[in-house]
Parts: sequence; structure tokens; C-alpha cells
Amino acid sequence: MEHKHTYDAFGNQTCCTQQEKIYSNAGAKDLLKVRHNKNDGHYHGIQYKKELDHGIAMKHSENDGHEHTVGKQSTFQIFLPSIISFVLLMAAIVFDNWVPQTWFTGWIRIAWYVAAYSPVGFPVIKEAIEAMGKGEIFSEFLLMSIATIGAFAINEYPEAVAVMLFYAVGEVFQTLAVTRAKANIKSLLDQRPDEVSILIDNQTKIVKAETVNIGDIIQLKSGEKLGLDGELMSDTASFNTAALTGESNPDTKAKGNTVLAGMINLNTVAQVKVTAEYTDSKLSKILEMVQEATAQKAPTELFIRKFAKIYTPIVVLLAILITAAPYFL
Repeated sequence: MEHKHTYDAFGNQTCCTQQEKIYSNAGAKDLLKVRHNKNDGHYHGIQYKKELDHGIAMKHSENDGHEHTVGKQSTFQIFLPSIISFVLLMAAIVFDNWVPQTWFTGWIRIAWYVAAYSPVGFPVIKEAIEAMGKGEIFSEFLLMSIATIGAFAINEYPEAVAVMLFYAVGEVFQTLAVTRAKANIKSLLDQRPDEVSILIDNQTKIVKAETVNIGDIIQLKSGEKLGLDGELMSDTASFNTAALTGESNPDTKAKGNTVLAGMINLNTVAQVKVTAEYTDSKLSKILEMVQEATAQKAPTELFIRKFAKIYTPIVVLLAILITAAPYFL
């Protein structure tokens, strides 16, 4: 079927856009789906906010086969498997080198190192199996599994546990970084209300912020956040602009001054004439830039991932040949 371009009500093309190509090339197709629905080209911040509120994970890679989620886990709970593995590993090293124990030999020693390996190693092996089930055979999980299981095979138990432990700790830090980024985006979304009060025939009516038109009058009570950019119609009003500028001191605006979405009205009731649509506010632009920055990969990372598709199979093949060669030569 021949593809037909689609356009929104303003004549803007909503498919095959440069932005869509950027997102697809950067491996951010899921975020692109959040930003667009089936028929329009508008930014849907409310839907993205709902997904963040429900703890939907942000994928940190297009091809890694797993997601980073923290949910309601504390930092201690996230680090607990690594802590257990580290304690068991250090105890085993002490028994091996500094305080030898007569009982710490044979199967007991092997079982101890396997116990140290299990909290950090088995999840990675599981990820490797699941990735292979999805057709992603040569993944980082497979490499880590081969390296550590191979170390066990040649009786280098401490090295096997240590390598997997370091990898697990790195993954935990990456998870925390992704979660912090998600929390920052959610915090930014919270600065913009989903509903606003507009004046219609001198009567206030609460409506969805994205349905407000340019020229409508928003009435802000004391303590309310402004949902769209506009022009102050009241004589004066004081606003808390910390969400946008980081400045804690109130900013007093006079009639005709520009006020931005995210500002909080501090004192009297104020009226603001909308001068920009919901998706065109300064706060929306900031949010869009933040989301694009978290979704797109750096050129170096893209190059490394392309290189890894060639490098990984070669490394696996060499490992198999080195292991099997002595039996045939």
C-alpha cells in the first residue's frame, strides 16, 4: 500500500518528519510513541506524566534486552545483592590467603564461591537467555556469562565472582542515574498544571490546559501555577519563578509583562491573557529538550554499538577456538 503523508489542523506534517527520524536512529522509538498519538503531531505531556507516575521504566538501550526499574525499592535494597556477593567474596579471599581454614577446601570452597556468584551472576545469565530468546544472541550478558563461567571452569573462582560483581555494581549505578533522570523529568512535568481556570462571560471555568486558545483569559488564584505563557492583564502580581530560573526571590510583574508557564502566583488574584499554545510554552520547550537529551545517544555510543555487533561474535568464536583447540592439536 502506498504511504500517504498526514497533516495536522495547522498544515504541519505529522509523519516522516526529521524529528521522527532522529528518534528512530537514536533508539528512542518508545518515547516517540509517547510523544505522538495515531492522528496528530502534538506533544502529549500529560500521557508521559501518567506513565512516569505509574513507574514505567525508561529503556537505557535499544539492544540491551532489559529495562532499568527501581520502583519503590530503596537504594539499600538495590545494592543488597552486590553487598551479599562482596561480603561472601571477601570472606572467601580471607580464608584462601590470610586465615586458612582446613574445612575451606573441595566442594565447600566451590559452593561458597557459587553462593557469592549467585546474587549478581544468575540475573545476568537469565538476561542472556532471555536475550537469545529474542534473537539477540551476542549481547553483553552472554559475554559476561561466558567470561565468568569460563573462570569457574579453570578454577579461578575469585576472578569469576569479582568480574561479575563489578559489572553488577556498574549496572546499579546506571539504574540509579536513569531513575534520577526520570524523576527530574517528572518534577519538571509537575511544574505545569494539567487544568486551568479561564474566564468566560465573567465566569470561571476549569478546562484542560491543552484546550485553551490564544487570547483566552486565565484567572490565577493565590498559590496557583500558570499553565500557559501569557501577558499579565492585572496591574501587578508577584510570582515565584524558582521552577524556571532557580531564583527564590519573588518576581513582581506589571501589566503587559510576559509571564511563563510554571510560575506560581503569590498574592492577589491575577488575570493572564494567553499568548502561546500549550505545546509552545517555554516550559514545554524546556521539557522537550530534556526528553530529547535523555533519549538520544551520543555519536560515540552509536559507533560503539555498531562495532560491538562485529566485535562480540569474534570474541565468542575465539574463546570457543582457544578452549577446543588443545583437544584437536
